[in-house]
Amino acid sequence: MIEFDGATLRLLQMIELEILTEIDRICRKNNIHYSLTGGTLLGAVRNGGFIPWDDDADISMLRSEYRKFQKACKTDLDEDRFYFQDIESTKGYRWGYGKVRRKDTVFLRENQEHMEYEQGVFVDIFPRDGIPDGLIAAKAHALACFIMRKIMWSPVGQATGTNKWEKIVYKFLSRIPESTMKKTYRKLVRLSNYNKNTEFVRALTFPLPNKQKGYRRSWYQKYTQVEFENRKFMVQAFYKEWLESEFGDYMRLPPVEQRKVHPVSQLKLIDLEE
Repeated sequence: MIEFDGATLRLLQMIELEILTEIDRICRKNNIHYSLTGGTLLGAVRNGGFIPWDDDADISMLRSEYRKFQKACKTDLDEDRFYFQDIESTKGYRWGYGKVRRKDTVFLRENQEHMEYEQGVFVDIFPRDGIPDGLIAAKAHALACFIMRKIMWSPVGQATGTNKWEKIVYKFLSRIPESTMKKTYRKLVRLSNYNKNTEFVRALTFPLPNKQKGYRRSWYQKYTQVEFENRKFMVQAFYKEWLESEFGDYMRLPPVEQRKVHPVSQLKLIDLEE
């Protein structure tokens, strides 16, 4: 694992800020609504920018906006500096969310070295899909999301599983053909968005925290702006409610032992001022 010093981590964050700025440009040009999310939203509210120890950046948008973003990247993304990856466009890609990456960089997560696609510094883009209304339907949907996530993770899980049996299960799941995996994911997306007015939404292949039902769709129907690293980015108007559901007392700093970066085996950054 590569150890990040302060200067390296800050340079990584500035590259991610450059990617965020490009995403914001594309979204504003095409009237696409998005929100900073995860630790990026938390950092905006608590720190006015990146959480000092954070090494990634995240945004989210409803599936309808995500589809518009996929289309806009084909015509408006600055391909001299960036490239877009997702399950629809990238061979070997196994995540239920997209990434905009910076060219001429490398950010290689441990145990993902065997993935066949290019892995530069990135910003994650999480589409939010519907959760069926009704207790039984919601539980069945949650199970489908759990299985889909494990299938996608299996090429990594067979190396990182915590015990022998977990690794065996992941090895079995990893033999499912990529085409079958992607076809199943597309079907899950269609079923999740059959009703476009469900009360709750989620990222299909990302676990929900705190055993919650999901995120209220109404949180993603109005937007405002916050300052992040001295720039303005979009956030859902009810961002404080979102932060409370995700982190609880979100203004409280976590213990030092919980302030971790992702394990990285290879890193190549560029000086943006050159």
